[in-house]
Amino acid sequence: MIGMDFVSFLILLVISVVVSFIVHYLLKFYAVPGLASFFGKIIIGWVGAWLGSPVFGYWFAGVQYEQVYIIPAILGSAALLVFAVDMVQSFQGRSAKPPAM
Repeated sequence: MIGMDFVSFLILLVISVVVSFIVHYLLKFYAVPGLASFFGKIIIGWVGAWLGSPVFGYWFAGVQYEQVYIIPAILGSAALLVFAVDMVQSFQGRSAKPPAM
């Protein structure tokens, strides 16, 4: 995964944008509202998606592109985003509230 091609980068970027949009705008789970926070989530989500396959495993071989396994990438992106927002809220002294259903 270190020397990935451009298509792999774009797949991880799309996964990150979609997961970041869901977490930021639909679930309203953020430390700071606004567009800058959303773009920060995209970067953090990309790193989580990149680490998703090595951490969660290489499964669902039918849903992959080269070394990018889609399901673990989605899980990694979501996990790192939730972790990052929770850490920022903890350091700001706010408790994370569950999103309203």
